[in-house]
Amino acid sequence: MSLPPGFLDDLRNRTVLSRVVGRKVIWDNRKSNQAKGDWWAPCPFHQEKSASFHVDDRKGFYYCFGCHAKGDALTFLRETENIGFMEAVESLAREAGMTMPARDPQAAQRADRRTELVAVMEEAVKWYRLQLRTSAAAGARDYLDRRKLGPDGQERFGIGFAPDDRQGLFRAMTAKGVAPELLVDAGLCARPEDGGAPYDRFRGRIIFPIRDARGRAISLGGRSMDPNARAKYLNGPETEIFDKGRNLYNQAPAREAVAKGAPLLVAEGYMDVIALSEAGFGGAVAPLGTAITEDQLRLLWRIAPEPLVALDGDKAGLRAAMRLIDLALPLIEAGQGLRFVILPQGMDPDDLIRAQGPAAMQAQIDRARPMVDLLWSRETEGRVLDSPERRAALDKDLRAVIQRIRDPSIRAHYAEEIRRLRGRLFGGGDQRGPAPRAGRWQGGPGAGFGSGGGAGFRPGGGWRAQGPVLPLASTRMSLLAAAGPEIEEVLREALILAICARHPSCIARFESQIEMLVLTGEGHDRLRRALLAHGHAPGPDFAKRILADAGGVLETVLALPHVSIAPPVRNTDDSDLAGLCLAEELAKLEARRGARAEIEDAMEDLAGLADEGVTWRLNQAAEARHRAERPQLEDADDLGEDRAALSAELQALIDGEVWRKKRN
Repeated sequence: MSLPPGFLDDLRNRTVLSRVVGRKVIWDNRKSNQAKGDWWAPCPFHQEKSASFHVDDRKGFYYCFGCHAKGDALTFLRETENIGFMEAVESLAREAGMTMPARDPQAAQRADRRTELVAVMEEAVKWYRLQLRTSAAAGARDYLDRRKLGPDGQERFGIGFAPDDRQGLFRAMTAKGVAPELLVDAGLCARPEDGGAPYDRFRGRIIFPIRDARGRAISLGGRSMDPNARAKYLNGPETEIFDKGRNLYNQAPAREAVAKGAPLLVAEGYMDVIALSEAGFGGAVAPLGTAITEDQLRLLWRIAPEPLVALDGDKAGLRAAMRLIDLALPLIEAGQGLRFVILPQGMDPDDLIRAQGPAAMQAQIDRARPMVDLLWSRETEGRVLDSPERRAALDKDLRAVIQRIRDPSIRAHYAEEIRRLRGRLFGGGDQRGPAPRAGRWQGGPGAGFGSGGGAGFRPGGGWRAQGPVLPLASTRMSLLAAAGPEIEEVLREALILAICARHPSCIARFESQIEMLVLTGEGHDRLRRALLAHGHAPGPDFAKRILADAGGVLETVLALPHVSIAPPVRNTDDSDLAGLCLAEELAKLEARRGARAEIEDAMEDLAGLADEGVTWRLNQAAEARHRAERPQLEDADDLGEDRAALSAELQALIDGEVWRKKRN
């Protein structure tokens, strides 16, 4: 349907965005300024405790500083309720008291057709529910009792029964005046090849209604009661109202449960979802008879940023996990990933809960593994790495996998974790922290395999990497003794935390960036948690509370020479200066880390066939870093509009990731 010019603009002008969003969030009154139409709340698109979701009524747009979700009232309705564009327009128009323009006859006919199909599906669900109470369904009721699904659970999930009758549903529905064509188009019946009367698609099966995000019945799933049936589970075919690759079983109740704090669990089948829900895990969903698709994955991330995928621990379950990892790798972003709950071999969630209870399932959830763990296991399991050539082949495969990650920050962290695991595998480096690049030759004249302190093989055959040269005792206590990119970043982290400690008013302004900041300095995360915990209500005793929670760390940070002489740390009365400096330091740190990650990737590219893109990327990364470091804190007296403009330009460079070469 095409809308007349100006209709959408008029609709947006009449719509108050905060009223639409307010039905899904709880506003943070401390940060919000209602008089100015400036609203803040925890984001409805990902789990968080802080209020990083911003709604601007004057502009009619929202933006989340955590997951970067953005849009207007129409976008918000479509994302939160999983509805189409025209449905969102109609919903907002009704609220605004606007009359929808005359619809295109063909579009209206298609919409009316979908409404009819949904109505037919709902009637079929009612009929199947009645059949579960008949004598013919005694076996089905016994099966549900054995699976510990009582009458309340059956009612909640709308469980029914399809009798083993070729035209039981067809006769019942046509007797109510439902046209045979509607039964076929809804996927409830099928036409025989000889052109006879339609027959029921589901026969002799327990029926599980499949509903969309709005709770409407759009298809059915059926579990056969005949152990010799060709298909144990059968789903309805794709229709005008059902796309199995873009829906999830139990998605509407799961979304509500996740919004109340439940984890989002992805199981394999209907009974797993039902068993999890009945055991108290209300955020359970399942794909519909196929492997998880990209659309379903994005739908999962709209419900929760880090779904837990529960899989059987056998080979089939692990293969499914690997397929999902390959699908997710190019799509993961900061705070948006997957974790895997690997169950005992031969058991699914339903089996585990019935055998050992909900506590056993919770224990497995608590041990959920990140994607990188399974990825490492896949690439290394069964490989014999007893030669440089074989280790080089492993490195090549790992680089190829990491390069599939589009997000540069995520790619850098994956590379760091892979290096740590690699160091552990080959016996080199600190196994608790980031590992060195194992096996790199660092010997000089006279150095060789087995020489003291050099890289080589241990007597038992293990690979040993060259260790770093330790600083002298007189300089060992200084951070600058180990000066390098990582140490410089630690020093910059310290300055950021010190500014927040001296100017608690900055914490709320930069809460999202501070919360998502990757901190590597010792104790820095502890200090960050203390600042965020008390930053919303600084008060006169703010310093005492921070000292109580992270006193030793704070004292260490403030004692660092580069921190103690910094203007925003010395001058605790100038909050504007502190805000500008804090924005600049955060941007510099992100620029440095982004440049370093891209340079590392480019250097790895040089190991293969280099092209002009490598040089271009190196130049862009260096330029971004130099631009970030031009402003000096020593020029604090000149801070003003120029510094604010420069900070805005710098942030634009970071947001645009200028060091990355754009692909055609």
